[in-house]
Amino acid sequence: MSDNKAPLHWFRHAAPYINDLRSRTLVLAVPGDALEHANFRSLIHDMALLASLGVRLVVVHGARPQVNQALDERKLSQRFHGSNRVTDRETLEVIKAAVGKLRFDIEAAFSQGLPDSPMARSALKVVSGNFVTARPIGVLDGIDLGWTGSVRRMEVNTIRQILDQGGLVLLSPLGTSLTGELFNLNYLDLAAEAARTLQAEKLVIFRESPQLLVDDSPVQELSLVQAEQVAARTDSAALRCAIQACNAGIPRTHLLSYTQDGALVQELFSREGTGTMVYRDSYEVVRRARITDVGGILGLIRPLEKQGILVRRSREKLEAEIEHFTLVEVDGTPVACAALYPIADESGANVAAEIACVAIHPDFRGGGRGAKLLHHLERQAAVLGIRELYVLTTQAEHWFIERGFEQIEVRYLPTARQSLYNIQRNSRVLRKVLQLAN
Repeated sequence: MSDNKAPLHWFRHAAPYINDLRSRTLVLAVPGDALEHANFRSLIHDMALLASLGVRLVVVHGARPQVNQALDERKLSQRFHGSNRVTDRETLEVIKAAVGKLRFDIEAAFSQGLPDSPMARSALKVVSGNFVTARPIGVLDGIDLGWTGSVRRMEVNTIRQILDQGGLVLLSPLGTSLTGELFNLNYLDLAAEAARTLQAEKLVIFRESPQLLVDDSPVQELSLVQAEQVAARTDSAALRCAIQACNAGIPRTHLLSYTQDGALVQELFSREGTGTMVYRDSYEVVRRARITDVGGILGLIRPLEKQGILVRRSREKLEAEIEHFTLVEVDGTPVACAALYPIADESGANVAAEIACVAIHPDFRGGGRGAKLLHHLERQAAVLGIRELYVLTTQAEHWFIERGFEQIEVRYLPTARQSLYNIQRNSRVLRKVLQLAN
């Protein structure tokens, strides 16, 4: 029997992310190029996996390469104004045929792709229809865009009912007008509008490249302000869509590669991710504590000290150790804290550390802030080259065990920390071995 526990560790680490996304709405924007790529079958499987985990999915697909090919075959001219196609009557008929075929192909892929996949017995319902009301864009810079339109309204209640019933909603880049006409839509604009009106947790935009390049270097995350600065000198429709969505209130937008197998699962359920995340400027931040934060930390830990959950710390001791503390701050107010104390071995090298003084304000518990704080401390430890984390706790052992810690005997504590162990408190000792990057 193999003793490889890597999948087990991955699944345990993914559990908090899975729990956080359950019952949340995600909008996935898939370009027409992805529908013809060899990895599309795997992407279908990953979408079905997300749906089986309780994630509410809205998939918006593009069709530009398929439409271009159909127009070329009919020897019809193609004109664009910026990122929008100029759609005359003949072009619209070609678009209707191409998009209609793609819609049925995608629905069939969800059915045909499941029997020989890990989702063999899933019963995923894919629902599409006239959920989008459109209006013509009109004339821009003297150019009549014809039957190219923009989203006027979405059938939000209908879409939510389908999602509530466990269905996946498929949106094609076409919309009907109140007068019964059909309009060609830009699928990225449609995806951004769907995310806004449905108040989605995330918008995921697929493209060919895995990560956005800034000054020829790949970046994993950008704040909205940084993204706008990059967009000013980069011609990226996907990035502009991400910015549009964040400005509309979407907390996180992810740019992923449709060519990379498992990119969607790895981005959503792992710390490292595979793409580039654009995040809206948030009023909630995780940061290192400063001397001016001592009063706020005391306000968090004093109630727990009185209950005997935490060891009492004087203000003087806290001031001396403030560099070890990290805070979660909401609207300028500390609502959670924890400390990371490196532990040196005989040679003086810090190869282990203790997490201590974990406290969350009662009004802010249950929102994932403890897990966020722990994740931040683990990243700090990894930067310092620390391989093992230890926790001494009297009442929170299960919370830590659920996050990858295991209980050990006191004698396995590092020597420097073992000598300080308080027998009267009889704290449980927990350890977690970190997976350091090569």
